[in-house]
Amino acid sequence: MQDLADGVARFQRDVFPAKAELYARLAAQHAPHTLFISCSDARVVPELITGAEPGDLFVVRTAGNLVPAHGLDADGVAAGIEYAVAVLGVRDIVVCGHSGCGAMTALAEGHDLSGAPAVAGWLRHADASLARAGAAGDVAALVRQNVLAQLANLATHPSAARALAAGTVTLHGWVYDIGTGRVEDLTGARPAPVA
Repeated sequence: MQDLADGVARFQRDVFPAKAELYARLAAQHAPHTLFISCSDARVVPELITGAEPGDLFVVRTAGNLVPAHGLDADGVAAGIEYAVAVLGVRDIVVCGHSGCGAMTALAEGHDLSGAPAVAGWLRHADASLARAGAAGDVAALVRQNVLAQLANLATHPSAARALAAGTVTLHGWVYDIGTGRVEDLTGARPAPVA
């Protein structure tokens, strides 16, 4: 915990003063241009990967970057999507998977999740991803197919469906490789290349 407290002190001493004007604007307005849905994995930091400034991204993070298809029961993911699209008016939505994803590894390798029933239940949202990936044990293929399946689920949400029909939002599917820093574009979104 001391590391976090020291980080807050460094932020207040070094980072905040250098960006004081930006934070003053952000205190009065919230207008991100992109909804970024990524895994909860601590190694995946959307703002760092994209070079985004505070206020640029509306971030939703879930285990396995899963987006449940629209249903009658409200949940945090659905609320985040609806708020970003219908209220904030984001223009782009990125679903970003990543190499070495623990959720996708557990599914691809058939790990016993009986001791983690909430995790096992959550990962059922990747059933279509498993079906699309085909070969058991291929984590990389499952990660890619999962991004595509979650984009399909995303399009079932009414706010996203309306924005897609109106042409006011574009969906993008990315896979981030932790070891190389590369971002693979699955949908033509052209993420910035890494040297």
